[in-house]
Amino acid sequence: MVRRISVTVERFPLAAQFTIARGSKTEAAVVVCTIAQDNAIGRGECVPYARYGESIETVTAAIETIAGELAEWLDRGALQARMPAGAARNAVDCALWDLEAKLAGVNVAELLALPPLRRVETAYTISLDTPDEMAAATRRAVGRRVLKVKVGRGADDEARMRAVRAAAPDAQLVIDANEGWTAETIRANMLVAASIGAFVVEQPLPAGEDAILAEIPHPVPICADESVHGSDGLGSLVGRYDFVNLKLDKTGGLTEGLRFLTEARSQGFGVMVGCMVGSSLAMAPALLLAQDAEIVDLDGPLLLKADRPDGLVYEGSFVAPPTSRLWG
Repeated sequence: MVRRISVTVERFPLAAQFTIARGSKTEAAVVVCTIAQDNAIGRGECVPYARYGESIETVTAAIETIAGELAEWLDRGALQARMPAGAARNAVDCALWDLEAKLAGVNVAELLALPPLRRVETAYTISLDTPDEMAAATRRAVGRRVLKVKVGRGADDEARMRAVRAAAPDAQLVIDANEGWTAETIRANMLVAASIGAFVVEQPLPAGEDAILAEIPHPVPICADESVHGSDGLGSLVGRYDFVNLKLDKTGGLTEGLRFLTEARSQGFGVMVGCMVGSSLAMAPALLLAQDAEIVDLDGPLLLKADRPDGLVYEGSFVAPPTSRLWG
């Protein structure tokens, strides 16, 4: 077996500035791992995340470090021990899945003995802004039935939540604080979320400072994001969280993502399948995990000025499975 490995950095300008409690961005910077063998090519995309100590440079270097092993012998099973969970392993793992499917002449769902993939409905993100601007953005998203509402900065969160609800009275709302609330503010903010009929509140408190969630009421279910990465961390969330956000850039790829999904279900968690802001190549593997998730948040390509060629097809908020030209 002789494989050819390449690592590239790609940048996708966003359609509008994207803001969460931790800051803003105007482009999606991604790393793509390409693995070629015989006449088949497999690709995987990841989004390095500074919150987890990652950068374009460190992720690229991590993949290049194992390129020799990957070219000669490293498979998906060995990869799980060879690289830690995170964005770099995600790109490599998903590229290996894509390559395996291409070499076998089937899609990844068939490799996994799964039913044919169906289209799913994704949430659409309302970026953090003033209440008036968030209401205006919500009105522009008319027709989208699930909205992810970014909050978590300052005293305006109540006004932000109420403004979005007034602009979208029938939408299912996911309130995402991105660790921006505190032990002093969470009770009041949770009651506001309940009063507007929010479906779930995501990561209200900083990871590592969330023990209080086991002691306070949950008038709205609470979803862990930054507080969970791999399946081995799920046990510590029992009694604190009701849902968990499964992101391949956190689990380190589809292989661990499948394990995470099974373990989350066995421990009684609801599941959100989420994403960083990337292109369709990053979303495609997650669609396998999103088939039966209670919440799907794979709107990354909808936030770009332009997606990559052969990208996923979105009809409104519904996204169809990938073609083999993209992935899998």
